[in-house]
Amino acid sequence: MKMANFLLFLSLFFSLSSNIRSTFADSGSIGVNYGRIANNLPDPSKVVQLLKSQGLTRVKIFDTDHSVLTAFSGSGISLTVALPNELLSSAAANQSFTDTWVKSNILPFHPATIFEAIAVGNEVFADPKNTTKFLVDAMKNVYASLSNLKINSSIKISSPVALSALQTSYPSSSGSFKQELIEPVIKPMLDFLKQTGSFLMVNVYPFFAYSANTDTISLDYALFKENKGVTDPNNGLVYKSLFEAQIDAVFAAMKALNYDDIKMVVSETGWPSKGDDNEVGASAANAADYNGNLVRRVLAGNGTPLRPDDSLNVFLFALFNENQKNGPTSERNYGLFYPNEDRVYDIPLTREGLKNVTSAPVPVDESKRQVKSPPVPGNTWCVANGDIGEEKLQAALDYACGEGGADCRPIQSGSTCFDPDTLVAHASYAFNSYYQKKARGTGTCDFGGAAYVVTQPPKYGNCKFPTGY
Repeated sequence: MKMANFLLFLSLFFSLSSNIRSTFADSGSIGVNYGRIANNLPDPSKVVQLLKSQGLTRVKIFDTDHSVLTAFSGSGISLTVALPNELLSSAAANQSFTDTWVKSNILPFHPATIFEAIAVGNEVFADPKNTTKFLVDAMKNVYASLSNLKINSSIKISSPVALSALQTSYPSSSGSFKQELIEPVIKPMLDFLKQTGSFLMVNVYPFFAYSANTDTISLDYALFKENKGVTDPNNGLVYKSLFEAQIDAVFAAMKALNYDDIKMVVSETGWPSKGDDNEVGASAANAADYNGNLVRRVLAGNGTPLRPDDSLNVFLFALFNENQKNGPTSERNYGLFYPNEDRVYDIPLTREGLKNVTSAPVPVDESKRQVKSPPVPGNTWCVANGDIGEEKLQAALDYACGEGGADCRPIQSGSTCFDPDTLVAHASYAFNSYYQKKARGTGTCDFGGAAYVVTQPPKYGNCKFPTGY
């Protein structure tokens, strides 16, 4: 009987090990972000059925909503959940806070609901509320709370990082983190990930780089289509997609700090099916090409040129179009599905789906493909937070144009950026001028919560926002 139990244990162990390897080492995996900033989405129980019908078994959400966690119970779908940025300071200050958070939001649902990971914060380095200093302590406290409950071995802790954390991203081999982030947070975070056997989460959006630099980046290169490739002059590696080049820039940045053994998960990537006039390349055809070709690339099982043996593990953004998201039109049009569960465009999401592909991709909208915009160097800007109130916004504008040393001449009456004559437009220009003059340093786009960083060129009338001085 003991021998039978032992053999059963071995069978289960090797089966589990095989599953882990196939998901996270050999073949690559596709998951999806299930965002819910909308007022017209189906009930979570219906979403679970939709995911099952598509063969998707890994999902990332941006909170720990109990109705969602309950819906996923017993589904076999693994979840990455989130502790949001606004809780970081409390989570960092006292482990009793994270103890309560874990006992309220994880433990009651575990193990019927499968928790793969907890994302502590999201793009914290770009958070206008300057929560960076709380990040690593918050991660450590969440991990300690899981450890006390003896569930830390099955749930990883990480934090999604935006590419704006890089000082240099081209060529990929020269990738480096912003200097002001390295000692205070990057190294401590990577130390923690290494010690706990976790992975770095990175949000990767080739769309932003392409849309802002159509003169130097080819659309085929951005969409994984046939192209001549880009050769890295430092090591001779040839890149056939912008996505892989961006990932390897992060790998190179980690290697430069002697952390070349930490795995990576792409926690967000996607392409919008619709956008504003200045959002070049946003179309259903391009979104279908990007996501469809990405799925093929990931499920092929190979790594990147710099890490050829590390499979790609990716969460597409996003499951649904979300009609209540702020920002440009593209922000509301990243979904694979409409809220009524119809597909925005038809692409396979699984290996089985790839085998059954017989139809051509969504017809290409050539009018969208041919649109060109002037080159826009740089990749981040600083704009005003219109929700903070006129008094605080005006005070921040006065500081930027006065003591802050921003170039506010273009927003004076009769000048090029005076129109539109609104407080938000003028403040955005002034804040961005200050931000660019400060070399886009961490914390220079905040103004007490009156400003935040964006990765697309701001659009106010015909005003062009600088990316350097």
